[in-house]
Amino acid sequence: MLEDVKKIVAVASGKGGVGKSTVTANLALAMAAKGFKVGLLDADVYGPSQALMLGVADGVRPQTTSGNNFGPIEALGLYTMSMAYLVTEKTPMVWRGPMVSGAFQQMLTQTDWPELDYLFIDMPPGTGDIQLTLAQKVQVSGAVIVTTPQDIALLDAKKGVEMFRKVKIPVLGVVENMSLHTCSECGHTEPVFGEGGGERIAKEYDTVLLGQLPLTSTIREQADGGKPSVVAEPDGQIAGFFSEIADNVIAQLAEAEQDVPTITFGD
Repeated sequence: MLEDVKKIVAVASGKGGVGKSTVTANLALAMAAKGFKVGLLDADVYGPSQALMLGVADGVRPQTTSGNNFGPIEALGLYTMSMAYLVTEKTPMVWRGPMVSGAFQQMLTQTDWPELDYLFIDMPPGTGDIQLTLAQKVQVSGAVIVTTPQDIALLDAKKGVEMFRKVKIPVLGVVENMSLHTCSECGHTEPVFGEGGGERIAKEYDTVLLGQLPLTSTIREQADGGKPSVVAEPDGQIAGFFSEIADNVIAQLAEAEQDVPTITFGD
């Protein structure tokens, strides 16, 4: 149950298209590779993607347990839950905000999570109902903000930081995705989406840059293929980047821990 989860970490972005879900999957897998017991909740009710990234076939359904709870689906060593396990790939979620919040709350609190060191929550884009529901229902240990270096993404990332600060959730730091692109033909490296954006946000909000990830088709292809980089090439450069980010998250959680009470449930 949720009471058995030691630390809950939200991974968020102010806007879509910055690779947040791919970062979440690889970060969770990097933590598991360090020997931790890790869960992953896909909170994007409208567009769940973690099942595909973790290689879970369409049609896999969780078993119901006592009290109509769900048993998590095990995938690549992670304990997972997603709306993708409850509907088909073609089912549109034509729901208003209260229904979305209710579905998220059910997945969060009615999944029979085993004892976990970390539960990562892949948040939907924006600063809406699910973010508020999360803040109201459990004590979140910290939030990781994912952005790209471009100015439009940075504007929305700032809103994400401000939102978590407003609901008293510690911001652990920023992950800058798609930082540099290296041409596969000539080897030239170029900051396609600009540079230094993640570092500027971290400095402005007195937090840290947890890591930078390159813009490469390999990360996308491996995630689309159901084996994210940390699993597909555990000794590769990309997996090394995620391992460093995981270490930095652990360090930031340790710093924030003295200000974070034990997980409690809201009314």
